[in-house]
Amino acid sequence: MDLKNISAVYFVGAGGIGMSALIRYFLANRKQVAGYDKTLTDLTEQLNSEGAAIHYEDDEALIPEPFRSPANTLVVYTPAVPDSHTELSWFRSNSFQIMKRSQVLGEITKTSRGLCVAGTHGKTTTSSLLAHILKQSHVDCNAFLGGILKNYDSNLMLSQKSDLTVIEADEFDRSFHWLIPYMAVITSADPDHLDIYGTAEAYRESFEYFTSLIRQDGCLIIKKGIDITPRLVEGAGLYTYSASEKADFYACNIRVGNGEIYFDFVGPEIQINDIQLGVPVKVNVENSVAAIAVAWLNGVTEKEIKDAVASFQGPKRRFDFHLKKERIVLIDDYAHHPSELQQSISSFKELYRGKRITGIFQPHLYSRTRDFIDGFASSLSLLDELILLDIYPAREEPIPGITSQVIFDKVGIANKKMCTKEELLDLMATGNYEVVLMLGAGDIDRMVEPIKKVLEK
Repeated sequence: MDLKNISAVYFVGAGGIGMSALIRYFLANRKQVAGYDKTLTDLTEQLNSEGAAIHYEDDEALIPEPFRSPANTLVVYTPAVPDSHTELSWFRSNSFQIMKRSQVLGEITKTSRGLCVAGTHGKTTTSSLLAHILKQSHVDCNAFLGGILKNYDSNLMLSQKSDLTVIEADEFDRSFHWLIPYMAVITSADPDHLDIYGTAEAYRESFEYFTSLIRQDGCLIIKKGIDITPRLVEGAGLYTYSASEKADFYACNIRVGNGEIYFDFVGPEIQINDIQLGVPVKVNVENSVAAIAVAWLNGVTEKEIKDAVASFQGPKRRFDFHLKKERIVLIDDYAHHPSELQQSISSFKELYRGKRITGIFQPHLYSRTRDFIDGFASSLSLLDELILLDIYPAREEPIPGITSQVIFDKVGIANKKMCTKEELLDLMATGNYEVVLMLGAGDIDRMVEPIKKVLEK
């Protein structure tokens, strides 16, 4: 891909969080940008206001004239779009250059030193914090992230002086295999996306292959205890990290209370005491250890690290506080895998000891629900109260016999309810709540503001 010969970039599935970072990148490089997405969202509206031209009907006739020439147009698509998509089929039949989002990201980052963060969960917060630390330091960075950082109101960072590029490395459809990391972090490898991989073994093997892509002059920073065997090339370094036991990089002296968390960071030839978490959730100690390790290995100073971690506001929909009062707390979180739910719920139970924790969970995908019924039930049973919504299908068709009911029946707490999204506000208006967690990767976030208004009353 030679960007010099491209004047127009068309996105099929433009509203995805990873796609939006690329849209912003090409707009920043003065390319014409247009595209299609299935649903109008706040993000697509924002992209339109920034200069993209996104429409919401799959119709070849709606492709603007500047994007109808194969000679100077690049077409970027997401694997979530079906092969039967009308516009994508038209581009294919007319010999356009067509690339997956991950391929384009790999091409863009070939000429930089990629700091790639992968994992079933934890990768968005870890990569976002790493980017924030670097951006606030003398080192600086570029970044393509999987969440909108509240500090910057964007998921894209660009630098005129740094060749470091922070990348959230997505394992869906083996997308991260297009990357060539200078340094890589693996936060977790709990099986997921079994509709793509088939087995847990195949899923873990994809992470092992990912480690083989790390450059000879780079290194892997992996959470201690993850069940994969790295395949590093000769010369590449290997570090472990942890928030619960000694490793090459680890946290100790963790203090939780009054809605705040402090810890000490320890690594080879370094110790930083009394680091305050800007987003005070216990699991973020672990995410911070990984981000700090990479930042320190790339020359960020101790003071720069400490100041940046304290000022980090987090990405939207990751432990996102919308109400934080003595009487009532409302948090929105993207957790949608059993392990993520377990971490999120446990973190808030520790942060708000003695408070009643109510979880509103929207399962994401029929296949994920089918594959992890027992895991979901176990994690949700940690709540004091559960409100379970219908499954958000995303790209999938229904699977016979798979509904939210299969999870609900196995949840081992007495205080549990099921309802539709349409019934949720009326149900919330009749309850008495202390800490409310909204959980899921679908469109549950659209209910945050309405529920906030109900709780404030």
